[in-house]
Amino acid sequence: MRIVKSDEEGLEAAAKVLLAGGVAVIPTDTVYGLAAHPDFPEAVDRLYTIKGREAKKPIALLASDVGVVERAGYQITGKACELVKHWPGGLTLILAKSTLNSQLSTLNSAEGFRVPDHDWTRRLLAKCGGLLRVTSANLSGQRAATDAPAALADVGLSADIVVDDGISPGGVPSTVVKVGPEGSLEVLRRGGVEI
Repeated sequence: MRIVKSDEEGLEAAAKVLLAGGVAVIPTDTVYGLAAHPDFPEAVDRLYTIKGREAKKPIALLASDVGVVERAGYQITGKACELVKHWPGGLTLILAKSTLNSQLSTLNSAEGFRVPDHDWTRRLLAKCGGLLRVTSANLSGQRAATDAPAALADVGLSADIVVDDGISPGGVPSTVVKVGPEGSLEVLRRGGVEI
């Protein structure tokens, strides 16, 4: 396990780990995250193991921008179109896939997406192809980590790299909203964005 800063060198090091199928603790605008590339199922499995998360609970995707979500074949419809104004920011939208995309076969028919309001993290996402699976960097049921030492103490020793960016500005997990097939909205978790 290696600890790096959220600078250019840290960006390259974290991207290298993730693109090789590793697991990284990364900063975001809400809380610290435990990340893996969706093209490496074994790395995603490690997220579940490290966190102690139930296998039936999905792990959302962080996206570098809204275009990545649309190109992956997920539609933003109805009232959800208005919510995209919160991107980048602390809002996760659970969207249904609208088209088949063989290049993204590791993605499910419905996925949670969020574009973080954190420049360094969006640059990391872009270097990794635009999407990473990310869950909060803490053991299931425990308080979310808002700095690298807390993330390191909870789950970081099992990761391949930890990126230290100081204290997360948001301090609370994202709001999660499920978008129905007809564009209806259901708030599943209240967090950093008021809906």
